[in-house]
Formats: sequence, C-alpha cells, structure tokens
Amino acid sequence: MNMQCIHIQTFSPQYFSFQNHSFLFSQPKFKQRKFTFFTVRKPSWLKYSARGFGRSTVRSSVSEGDQQKQVVKRAYPYHEIEPKWQNYWEKNRTFRTPDEIDTSKPKFYVLDMFPYPSGSGLHVGHPLGYTATDILARLKRMQGYNVLHPMGWDAFGLPAEQYAIETGTHPKITTLRNINRFRTQLKSLGFSYDWYREISTIEPDYYKWTQWIFLQLLKRGLAYQAEVPVNWCPALGTVLANEEVVDGVSERGGHPVIRKPMRQWMLKITEYADRLLEDLDELDWPESVKEMQRNWIGRSEGAEMEFYVLDSDGKERNIKITVYTTRPDTIFGATYLVMAPEHPLLSSLVSMAQRKNVEEYKDLASRKSDLERTELQKEKTGVFSGCYARNPANGEAIPIWVADYVLGSYGTGAIMAVPAHDTRDYEFAAKYDIPIRWVVMPDDESLNESGKAYSSEGTVINSSNLSSGLDINGLSCKEGASKVIEWAEKTGNGKKKINYKLRDWLFARQRYWGEPIPVIFLDGTGENVPLHETELPLTLPELDDFTPTGTGEPPLSKAVSWVKTTDPSSGKPATRETSTMPQWAGSCWYYLRFMDPKNSKELVDKTKERYWSPVDVYVGGAEHAVLHLLYARFWHKVLYDIGVVSTKEPFKCVINQGIILGEVQYMVCKDADGNYISADSADTMNEYHQESIPEEKVKKSGESFVLKDNPKIRLIARAHKMSKSRGNVVNPDDVVTEYGADSLRLYEMFMGPFRDSKTWNTSGIEGVHRFLGRTWRLIVGSPLPNDTFKDGSVVIDEEPTLEQLRTLHKCIAKVAEEIEGTRFNTGISAMMEFINAAYKWDKHPRKIIEPFILLLAPYAPHMAEELWFRLGHSNSLAYESFPKANPDYLKDTTIVLPIQINGKTRGTIQVEEGCSEEEAFKLASVDEKLSKFLDGKSVKKRIYVPGKILNVILDRQSAKAGVR
Repeated sequence: MNMQCIHIQTFSPQYFSFQNHSFLFSQPKFKQRKFTFFTVRKPSWLKYSARGFGRSTVRSSVSEGDQQKQVVKRAYPYHEIEPKWQNYWEKNRTFRTPDEIDTSKPKFYVLDMFPYPSGSGLHVGHPLGYTATDILARLKRMQGYNVLHPMGWDAFGLPAEQYAIETGTHPKITTLRNINRFRTQLKSLGFSYDWYREISTIEPDYYKWTQWIFLQLLKRGLAYQAEVPVNWCPALGTVLANEEVVDGVSERGGHPVIRKPMRQWMLKITEYADRLLEDLDELDWPESVKEMQRNWIGRSEGAEMEFYVLDSDGKERNIKITVYTTRPDTIFGATYLVMAPEHPLLSSLVSMAQRKNVEEYKDLASRKSDLERTELQKEKTGVFSGCYARNPANGEAIPIWVADYVLGSYGTGAIMAVPAHDTRDYEFAAKYDIPIRWVVMPDDESLNESGKAYSSEGTVINSSNLSSGLDINGLSCKEGASKVIEWAEKTGNGKKKINYKLRDWLFARQRYWGEPIPVIFLDGTGENVPLHETELPLTLPELDDFTPTGTGEPPLSKAVSWVKTTDPSSGKPATRETSTMPQWAGSCWYYLRFMDPKNSKELVDKTKERYWSPVDVYVGGAEHAVLHLLYARFWHKVLYDIGVVSTKEPFKCVINQGIILGEVQYMVCKDADGNYISADSADTMNEYHQESIPEEKVKKSGESFVLKDNPKIRLIARAHKMSKSRGNVVNPDDVVTEYGADSLRLYEMFMGPFRDSKTWNTSGIEGVHRFLGRTWRLIVGSPLPNDTFKDGSVVIDEEPTLEQLRTLHKCIAKVAEEIEGTRFNTGISAMMEFINAAYKWDKHPRKIIEPFILLLAPYAPHMAEELWFRLGHSNSLAYESFPKANPDYLKDTTIVLPIQINGKTRGTIQVEEGCSEEEAFKLASVDEKLSKFLDGKSVKKRIYVPGKILNVILDRQSAKAGVR
C-alpha cells in the first residue's frame, strides 16, 4: 500500500472534499488549527477542492524513502508571475518619469493623498484609491501621455511621537521602519509609481522648503503670534485641532482636553476667504466637498448691532455688547442675548448671584470642541448671567444668557436671539421659558401655526417703535434689513458687516516630532527674528526624552544647547521657537515637490511647474474635504501671488473613493431565557442580548438576513469601518499570498461604484480570481497533469471572424469609456463578457487576443505582461498603444426575426440585416427552441418577409405527427 499523510492547515471554518472523502472542520474563525488524516492508495499528487471562505493550503507528504513533494494547486501561477514583473519594472525603471521630457505631448498628473505610514501597515481599504489612480496612470501612458504618478509619506505627527514616548524609541526610527513596510506592501501590489521621486516630510531636504514657505508667509504678514483659546491636552502635552477632540477628550488616547489661552503662531487664511470661496466654482470637485468648504468659510452679509448693558435700576451702563446678525430685519423679535462662555466682557457684567453658576458653566464649556458645541442635534444648554441689555429697536430690557452654542471665535462672540425665526434660539427659548415673538409673516400663513421656528423670508410684522424712530412693518425681509442697517448707521446703533465663519489657522503644536519653526526671539525684548533663507533647513535636534513637560512648554525646550542661540545679525543672545509646525504643514505643498524632487536651489523649477500644474486627478478620502484641501488651496494661492506657481488652484479634479467596511457580522437576539427572538421584536422587550452567528448559518430573505434553520428569526447584519480595535482588519499581504495582487486589485475595483462605500467579503474575491484563471487558460491553454502550464500560448495567426471583431471592439469601447469615467466595476464586467464569448470560439486569433490583453493591463498588469511576453513580445506593454474601438464594428447589424410555424409564433432568432430566406431557415432549424417543431417534418412552403418574419408552413400530416 502507498500510505500518505495529509496535513490540512486552515484559518477559518472550511468544508474540504478529498477524492471521495469529505470532512467538515469547525473551529473559531481566524484561529489556526492543524489536522492529520491517514489515507491509502493516493496518487503521488493530491487533487483537492476547498469550499468556504478564508485561506487554506494543502500539501502532500509522500513516505517513499526521504522523498517529499509539496504541491499547491493554483488557478494560474501568479506566485511566479508577480515577483518576476515587479523585479522587471524596478530593474528597467519602467515607470520612471524623466526630468527632461517631450513637453509637446499631453501630460497627466495623477496623485493619491499622502499616506501616513502607521505601524500597522496597510489594510485592504487602503489600496482602493491607489488601484484606481494606477489604472488611470497606466491607461494614460498607453494613450501617449507623459504621466506623473508619484508616492511619498506624510511622516511627521503625533502618533509617531506617542509611540516614541511609550517605547523609548526615537520617532524617526519607527517612522522609517513604517515607511519601509508601506513601500514593500505597495510594491507587492504592482502600482506603477515613479519611486525615484519618492519624498518624505521628515527629510531636511524636504522640510527646508516647508520652512521657506513659512518665512514667505511671515514676510507678508500672513503669519503672526496671538493669545488664543486652544484645545490643550495635558496628557499628550500638545494643542489639538478641533477635529482631534471628541466629547471633550483627545481622539488619540482618550485623554481629557481643556480650553485655555496660549500664545500661538497663526496663519491669516481669512485674508484669502473670498478667493477661496469664489474659485471653488471653477473646480471639477464633488459638489458635496465644495459645499463643505463653502460652509466652513461661511461668508455672510449682515450687520453689527449695539446692545447697552443695564444696571440693577434699568439704566444703561458704559458697557455695550456688539452682536453680529445676518437677519437685521428680525431685530424686533430679539427677546434675549447670548454670549459665548469665553466672551471677554462676560466677567465684567455677570451678577454676583450668578457668578458661581457662570464660572461652573464656563469650565464645562472649556472641555468641548467647537465642533461639539455647534452640533445642531445636541441639546442646548446655558446659564443666565443675572443681567439685562436694552434692545435698541424697541427699548425693551432683554436677559443676557451664556450658552456654548455661541462661539467666541465667530462674529463678535455674542448674538441677538430671535427664537421665532431661528431653530437653535427656538429650542433654547422653549427650554428656558423665554418669550418668543413672531416678526416675520410667511407667505404661507399655515407655517405661522406650525409650532416651530420659521427661518425663511416673508413680510415683516410687529416691528415698529415711535421712540426709536424705526418702522419696518409691511416690508419684505430684504427691504426691512436694508432699512434697519440704514437706521443703525444713522443713529450709531450699528453698521453693515460682512462676516466669515472661517478662523485663522492655528499653526503651532507643543510637540517634538514636527518641522521646527525658523524663528528666534531676542532675549530681553522678545522680538521675533526670522532666520535667513540661507540658514535653512533648521533641523530637529536629537532628543532622548520626548515626554510632555507638563507646563505647556514643548519638549524641544529640553534641548537647551539647541534652544539657546545668537542672532547672526546683531550678535545678541536669542532663543529658538520650541513649538513645531502641525502635521498639515508638510502635506500642504507636497504635490509641487513631486514635480522636481531633487532641486536644492528652489522649491520647484518654474518650467516644470508650468508643464505639470495643476494636478489633473487627486484621489483621497472625503474626511480631508475641508482641512487638508482648504489649507493646501490657501498655501497655493500665496505661492501664486509671489510667482512660485502658475495656476490659481492646485487640484483640477478631486475624487473621493468610498470606504471599504469590514466583513458583515451577523447577530442573533436572545431573550432572558436564552431563546432566539427576531430582531423585529427585540426592541419591544425589556431584556435581551445579542450573539454572533457564523455566516454558514445565515441566509438572505428579501432585504433581510435570517437563520437557515428558522427563517422566522431575522438577524442584525452590520459592517463596520476596518480598525484594529474591532478586529476586522484584513491584511492585503494575506490576500496577495492566497489569490495574487492582480486578484486583489480587480476585486477592489469590482466590489461596486468607486465612490460608494462597500463591504469586504473574502469569499467574493474568488469570483474575480476565477475570471483571471479563465483568462489565463483561454490564452495559455489547460494545465499539464502536474498542474504546470506549457510555455507560449494557444493563440493562432489567422484572420478573425466578423463576430470576433465585433465582440472585441464593443469591449474596447466599453472598457476605455468606463476607465475614463472611473466606473471601474463595469469595465471589468465588459471584460468578463468578452471572456465568456471567447470560450465559445474554436480559435483565438492574435488580432483579437492581443488587444484584449492591452485592455486588461491597467487592471491586472502582472498577468497582462506575462501573456504579452508569451505572445512573443520582448518589451513591457506599459507604453503600447491602448486599443481604439473601430466604429464600423460597433454598429448593431443584427435584428430579431420572429419565427412562425403554421402561422403561430414559436420563437425568435437573431439574423444579420439582409439575411436570405435560406440562411434564416437554417438558423431556425438549429435553434434549441425551434428545432423541435421542425426536426423530421416536411415543409410545404416558407413565407419570408426580410427583416420582418419567417412563416414555415408544414405538411398537414407532418404537422399532426409533430403534435402527437
């Protein structure tokens, strides 16, 4: 007997079938288990199939002397092809964009948003955008464009510094290690980046020019220092941006955050507010992104109105509160004022009775970010200041409240609250029982009785006062607003004002791992002196201790020998700035450096910048819609003003890819006794809990998921964004090992529309993997008995048929159109249809197969290169001309011809226009549906109307026999 030992190693529940023996193994998902079975009379190599999801490998150990054989069956030899062509591309610099290029050719600059190289490496969500830009880059090269497709690293930032604090490892060491891991992973996926142009924000040769840009901002008064309230995190020892604070704690680490005033560097982005707003209209960006930027900038026209504070006797004090309003027409409806907790006048007017309450409320508000405070859905909170102000329009004394839904950084830090005509004010007034007065009548009077605030326009009512001399009753809101502004300016009660929600950019972080700010302060006077450009780069000093000082002083203050310096101009002792730039700094302009990465004399060569600018397609997540994109636009406009760049905008087209969610998790609800209950009824029960259910116990029923064994039990099915904390991260390295890089690329593009969110399903990748396997076998041939493939291909040098040409050119037209429109999933579908059709052909001519390989190349470059090579080509196909569809083959010259048997329609056939009666009859005779009516029957006559109908009249006796 030939005894063999079969070892199975699996990472998830699997059902395996070996020859005539089947085994079902159950074990916790992703927990590695090994099983050993002994069988007899097996061949020297083992054929197997595995059904299910997850990864599995099978090897056969033959006990014949010391001989051991290992066989892994694959759909095609991707494990050999992919390393081979990755090495070829690197060795031959296939995707190197030379410094000197033919500028008469069109250019295509396609860019991914700068990745931050974290220690966990890539997960399968990351390559979604990278694959899309790579497909576009490969297409444009083949279309004759000069293509710029670079990659680099946004490598400064808080995560690396926190890791350094926790482990005692210098952040540069961990950052470079992470970069190497990311680079290796990206190369394993076959992306056609020009690695010669690779840059990193942590390299002095790069951040020299980040510092140079800061000096230009300082020179033009666009960088300054100010005492501003900031989000200070004592545990992290740094100032955090609003978006880095969630529910009063730091997004990273969950540490408490407080608001406190600190002297900080600011960038005057507000100077460019109008230009940032106006130029949005010219951009090919998602409308949602443009709208987010418009809202963030928040330009509004209105008025500043003056409200005098009253003393306890109701007389005006020498304190006035200035409010900004976009609706001066509603001033008669202002029944209270609201001041921000951080308003500078608050402490001088709050009553003694309310002082304690106000101070406690201010402390609570200081722990919230601006984003949390202004969230529309949150419940409004506030506290009465204990004092009143006079409404200048009607002379009424109205209460002054303190509430955190008003920000000290917007407008004047105070508002006149008109609860009848503002939703936030209405909710606040209703909660604290403050009067609500209607001063605008809607055109639809029924809205006046809705019990809600009416914030739109209409006719002004209840808005006249003889003492103030203001009467706007009966006017439209627009007319009323103009008249109120005119009255306010005439009486000294206010003035017209344009305002912005946009605040100046806080540009300093109290941490070590960032770009040093190139400024020194003269000892004694504190005067700031910018470094001379020849002194750049100002490099980071080496530090062993990166922990926060606990005093607000940045960690750089510990580098005493670096901090203490001398002003080179005057020779006076000076101190260096110890705050560093925020992470956004390096990513604001990196797209320019890619155009000329080795230039040591200027930020970017003007000739190169004029050719490559702007970025044609910029792909990244929607989470960067406001901050990164707005900051980059601001810096670009400054560089435009000083003549460094030639375009007003940096990014011509922005595309946001969707998020890839982790695999669907199925949960069943159980009552207190442990019985299954349907998710429909769970919410009505007082007590129930959820339990995870494996996928094999689930089936889909309509739009819901139910238990296979009990379809009445509806389950909860949900997918979450991939994260280590949820344990739903899928490592692309594992997918590449099991299915190959081309399969991963293809699957990510095939999952659904590029811009939509999608749910990862490991078993789903098998479909595109089978497609690639079918493509390989169609061109190379079936595998040999030992599961290897012969050299060369089965393609022949014969002329193609008309049907083959039509099938090919329809595929060409579809694939090209879908790539250009970033509808990658439907482009893959078109190629799948082509392969399905090609399998029905007896022969596969070179003139059909070669163009198809070129269509496949942007999506599955490794396989395409290998197939191209097997067809006799010695050079890479990366610069071969992308196929163009011939319009002559796109015309649909076939028609549907109804077929009647003895006057009764029995089916249809497809025929060419101008088809003869004989040809039509032959096609009908071999049609699967029609042949049963015609086989062996005697035809009496045929009635044929070309292009309309074929009626076959059978001999009467023959027809009867057919019926019997």
